[in-house]
Amino acid sequence: MNRRLLPLSQLRAFEAAARHRSFKQAAEELAVTPAAISHQVRELETLLGVALFERRVRQVVPTPAAEHLFPVLQRGFDAFSNTLDTLRERSAPASVTLSCTPAFASQWLLPRLADFHTRHPDIDLRIHASEAPLDLSRGASLAIRYGMGPYPEHEAEVLAEDSFALVASPQLGLARYEDLKAVRHIVFDWYCATLGLPSWQHWCQAAGGNMADLGASLTFSDESHAIQAAIAGQGVALLSLALVKAELERGVLQAPFGPRLPGLRYQLVRHGRFKGHVALERVAEWLREAFAEASN
Repeated sequence: MNRRLLPLSQLRAFEAAARHRSFKQAAEELAVTPAAISHQVRELETLLGVALFERRVRQVVPTPAAEHLFPVLQRGFDAFSNTLDTLRERSAPASVTLSCTPAFASQWLLPRLADFHTRHPDIDLRIHASEAPLDLSRGASLAIRYGMGPYPEHEAEVLAEDSFALVASPQLGLARYEDLKAVRHIVFDWYCATLGLPSWQHWCQAAGGNMADLGASLTFSDESHAIQAAIAGQGVALLSLALVKAELERGVLQAPFGPRLPGLRYQLVRHGRFKGHVALERVAEWLREAFAEASN
């Protein structure tokens, strides 16, 4: 078919209807009426000389001809969308979104942001601090993910291996395992219970004891609050050493005794289609250097 004669609006209506298997949902997506979608699909069927849907009550079922056409159109429209997004982002001011957990943002990232702005004053860095992961396919975005992966359709590189230890304020005067009975042990809810992160039970077993050796608990829903409670002397906490390194160096926290447990990995993750994005690459390089400096 001559490209000048391609029925683009009809093809777009068909692709949306086939993807949703619904004229109504396709109409909502394209901001038209279901009757308009039905009319455009009829026009395409007339042009092709084949039926594309079986019309049933509250449902449309793609025919074999539609199943043949749909994946071709879907790949094409996805390619159009991705390419247009990329061009738009390249022409827009340098802007990168960095996704991470609230605890990582407050404990690790925020103290280092002045250095980033000094080095890259022209980059608009947006921090997305949330336990819910950001969809990295929709813009120039990076994520610091804490876990072992894998991350399908994404590129990931390990920035650091984490470890956990018992930490507490020096004002508690903890010197030996037996002192734990007299203080509260701080607990916080992991945003993902299936990560397999260290627990107080793991720590007690590694120390040669059990949970009965600990005092009463103090529970938080947020990791950052647990860290602040430990600094305030409200109890002992089992914390990521990467997140409290500065507090340990300042002496407001200490790791008085006990085993260190392996944690997970801090990984830099991005969607593959943003490889080569200039501003994104500069943020990624800064993160690599910052993690390298923090590990020294």
